[in-house]
Order: sequence, then C-alpha cells, then structure tokens
Amino acid sequence: MSYAIVGFGKIGQALAHAFARKNIDVTVASRRLPEALATEARTIGPTVVAKSLQEALEADIIILAVPFGEHRAVAKARPSWEGKTVIDATNAYGVLPEELGGLPSSAFAAKSFTGAKFVKGFNHLVAATLATDPVVEGGHRVIFLSGDDEDSIPPVADLAKQLGFAPVKLGKFNEGGALVHARGRTWGQLIFQDLFKKGQ
Repeated sequence: MSYAIVGFGKIGQALAHAFARKNIDVTVASRRLPEALATEARTIGPTVVAKSLQEALEADIIILAVPFGEHRAVAKARPSWEGKTVIDATNAYGVLPEELGGLPSSAFAAKSFTGAKFVKGFNHLVAATLATDPVVEGGHRVIFLSGDDEDSIPPVADLAKQLGFAPVKLGKFNEGGALVHARGRTWGQLIFQDLFKKGQ
C-alpha cells in the first residue's frame, strides 16, 4: 500500500509525524510546489517526501487534510477515483447544513470523488494531540472511522493500527458517523474526545 497526505497545514503535518514515527513512507502535497514543503517534510522524517499533487494522488490511500471547501479542487485533479481509498480528515464546522443538502459533510464530499472508497477518519483530534505518540499508559489513542461502504473501512482501520492507534468503527456517515461530523456551528459529540483503548 502507498500513502499520501494532501494538505500540509497543522493536521497534515501532525499525520506526517505519525507516519514518520513508524517509519512508514508517505507522500505529502498541497497547493504549494513540492519545493516549498520539502524542508519541513525532511525535518519531520526521512520517510516523509514532498511531491506534486498529481504524484501524491497516485497513492492507494489518500488522506484529505485540506480545509473542507477545497475538497472539490482536489477531486478534480484526477479523472477517475476508481481503486482509490480517500480518508476524509476535514471538518465542515460553520458550513450550513443546507449548503450540504442536509447530508453529513463526508457524504457530501464523497460525491466529488466518484468511484473512491470514502472514509471519515483522523478528524476528531486537534493537531497537537494527533501529532503525539498514540501509545499512552498501556493503551492506544482511539481513531473513529465511519463510511457508507463497509468494505472501505478495513484498509483504513489497518492503517490506523500501523500508526499505533486503536480504530473504532462507528458505521455509516448518518448513523454513528454523525458523532464525528460538525453540523453548522455544532461539533459532533465525539469531536475532541481524546479516548484510549487498553489491551491492543
């Protein structure tokens, strides 16, 4: 499996630290040229490599760590998303529900990534927490995952485990997944919950 993080702000960099900690190769990209990210990427670790957006989108699993409003621009950068898994780490806080057609933000964003397996994940922790070692006091920090296609979640759960997290599946976007979606100016109940699972 190959991995990429699209977006190199606080969340993108926090996720890059998680990959570097486990010596897992990951490509990072943003709207900026790769050269603008290269020094920061190298500082995080030798397995973190800055490339162009087009190169990053060749990865098998792509983590979307851009501001929510930029998801369409990323989606347009590939003619087809068949065979790709996209992890939605965005939050649509402040976006009115009517702007999303009443859908959870991930279900709305997924429509732009036709053919992709689309999973909500890595969005509920603040960057500073996400960047720290998830193995704490004999337990593993929890990452919540949701998706409308059940088959899309296992590879993301496997990645979460490789990175040292404990994946917890919440079900479909509009079911358990609603707990990790912002709705208008209301955060989902599990957003910012720094929970641990023992015995993994």
